Amino acid sequence: MDPVPALQEPLKKVLGPATAKVMAEHLGLHTVGDLLHHYPRRYEERGQLTHLADLPMDEHVTVVAQVADARLHTFASARAPRGKGQRLEVTITDGSGRLQLVFFGNGVHKPHKELLPGTRALFAGKVSVFNRKLQLAHPAYELLRGEDVTETVDSWAGALIPLYPATAKLESWKIAKAVQTVLPSAQEAIDPLPDSLRGGRGLVSLPEALLKIHRPHTKADIAEARSRLKWDEAFVLQVALARRRHADALLPAVARVPGPDGLLKAFDARLPFTLTEGQQKVSQEIFDGLATEHPMHRLLQGEVGSGKTMVALRAMLAVVDAGGQAAMLAPTEVLAQQHHRSIVEMMGELAEGGMLGGAEQATKVVLLTGSMGAAARRQALLDLVTGEAGIVIGTHALIEDKVQFHDLGLVVVDEQHRFGVEQRDALRGKGKQPPHLLVMTATPIPRTVAMTVFGDLETSVLDQLPAGRSPIASHVVQAADKPHFLARAWERVCEEVASGHQAYVVCPRIGDEDEAPKKKSPEDEAEKRPPLAVLDMAEQLAKGPLQGLRVEVLHGRMQPDDKDAVMRRFAAGETDVLVATTVIEVGVNVPNATVMVIMDADRFGVSQLHQLRGRVGRGSAPGLCLLVTEMPEASAARQRLGAVASTLDGFELSRIDLEQRREGDVLGQAQSGARSSLRVLAVIDDEEIIAEAREEATAVVAADPDLEHLPGLRTALEALLDEEREQYLDKG
Repeated sequence: MDPVPALQEPLKKVLGPATAKVMAEHLGLHTVGDLLHHYPRRYEERGQLTHLADLPMDEHVTVVAQVADARLHTFASARAPRGKGQRLEVTITDGSGRLQLVFFGNGVHKPHKELLPGTRALFAGKVSVFNRKLQLAHPAYELLRGEDVTETVDSWAGALIPLYPATAKLESWKIAKAVQTVLPSAQEAIDPLPDSLRGGRGLVSLPEALLKIHRPHTKADIAEARSRLKWDEAFVLQVALARRRHADALLPAVARVPGPDGLLKAFDARLPFTLTEGQQKVSQEIFDGLATEHPMHRLLQGEVGSGKTMVALRAMLAVVDAGGQAAMLAPTEVLAQQHHRSIVEMMGELAEGGMLGGAEQATKVVLLTGSMGAAARRQALLDLVTGEAGIVIGTHALIEDKVQFHDLGLVVVDEQHRFGVEQRDALRGKGKQPPHLLVMTATPIPRTVAMTVFGDLETSVLDQLPAGRSPIASHVVQAADKPHFLARAWERVCEEVASGHQAYVVCPRIGDEDEAPKKKSPEDEAEKRPPLAVLDMAEQLAKGPLQGLRVEVLHGRMQPDDKDAVMRRFAAGETDVLVATTVIEVGVNVPNATVMVIMDADRFGVSQLHQLRGRVGRGSAPGLCLLVTEMPEASAARQRLGAVASTLDGFELSRIDLEQRREGDVLGQAQSGARSSLRVLAVIDDEEIIAEAREEATAVVAADPDLEHLPGLRTALEALLDEEREQYLDKG
């Protein structure tokens, strides 16, 4: 039997079962290779102390600091022996700030002897607040005695101490000791980069990079190692995506070329406005893709309100013209119904195929959702299998086995990040040959993210708003300190309604008593108040500041028919104020709605706020978005709201959003709890590396699609693409 390669050796064999168990459970590290790729987050110089002033709340941190003061307090306690308890308070400093450490009960004796004024040490713990001061309760610590006395420190670094991403169960220095044990195995790491690429860019070898990232002697060592490891991550990922594009290009598909005098031409002729230059350009890119004999895979991204639905509809009409059918997959019933209603309205008699009054070129546009009545559902299924319906709009109900198409030519996926891999794959499998795929997202994506998250798709961008769209003014309303600001917000809603317009009020939660409690964020804990709820808010507003206005509610737990009825009344102007959850976030289009009040706005993400805001200002009257918060001015959440209020540029906001959330796992596995495949590569900051890696990867795959001559790269690819990620790429 062949010996296990050094980097694939299980950690329990090398470090023992107890340490290996903690590493697996808390950091997801299972093998020697996993541990070698668990890089330090940052480094401390022996003589240089950390910035205590910048510690993040509620996170596990490791700091290097000096004891300034230590005091032992005795207090009365019924639980302590002899009725007296002890508390040790230690103040540490780094020159930039001070931090209090606190130890209780039996835990005070050892630190009381060791943490004397002037002692320097590494401290690790979770940052909390007590009496308005930052503190670490019962932190773990490791003394740093002198310059080169401690064996621990000597084993860590010559001049630089690596600090690792750690947890409460596994402090940074314990990880450092474990890395020290496995570091000799780095010499056996197989290099994934082709020699020509590494040589051409002056990159160090992988074994050298691993040694330098964990045990640097100089800052130049760290820079060299990080530069090399960034290339590994960017290149291996781009090779995975390039192989996906290469495989897609070999699949057969039916070319869909619209006739000169068909449905598309008739539709364009009845439009009451001219398409923007951007819409025309993007439509042409899509038509070119549909005309090829391998499946088009295109991402259509654009600003809120830039007219993506119009572009998608023209693509669907082109496919119907060419004898095929088109399916649009929406993430919610509200959105599917909204799309169906607006598409039928835009098409008019062209959507009345087979009916009296239908135009000669008309087709049938059907809706298919899980809550439809049996008779309507049967008719929709019949229209699809016979080809009577050229266009179907639906939710995941479209994916069921019973749904059969006559000739599915195009799948349009709206807000694709809300769909599972299997759902998209099942719909793509319903064509006689693989259908063309158009993915739409209303969340603008920075170019680098598009090259990674959607790297197997060609990208089209709509960044031009249609003529007649009004600007949206956005303001942060500080409700806690200045209640009169919130009172003024409700006055503004009344003023808009009085002038014939309508309003949205958005809340984070529905408010049913049986609603499962959400996991609280640190900010929730800070305010000790549950998020505001739609049902409570609607009642308060109807009885209070919006008394006399027609107020209705909309949320995801309502029956589909009720949701549709509420949206129809709001669209028809029969409701003044709609109090809703984020069910209205995407695609809802009521041009007469001019004002939106977002309650507890700090509980939403940047992109989500931008999406919500895009529901107003869709007509000729200017829009107003009020972001209500109780968070203090200096908090990160409050600054995030300030960023949203300061710009309408979705691409700029998406960068801010990404910087705040970090990248997650660009292969889509963040939601399954897998660790990110990106450890040193920053999608926003490393745009140049990603773009160059994409070019290199495309060339490598074109020359050697199966990577027969690059065994190291093949091994790295297999490590990156565990079974779940492989599926994501195959089906994405």
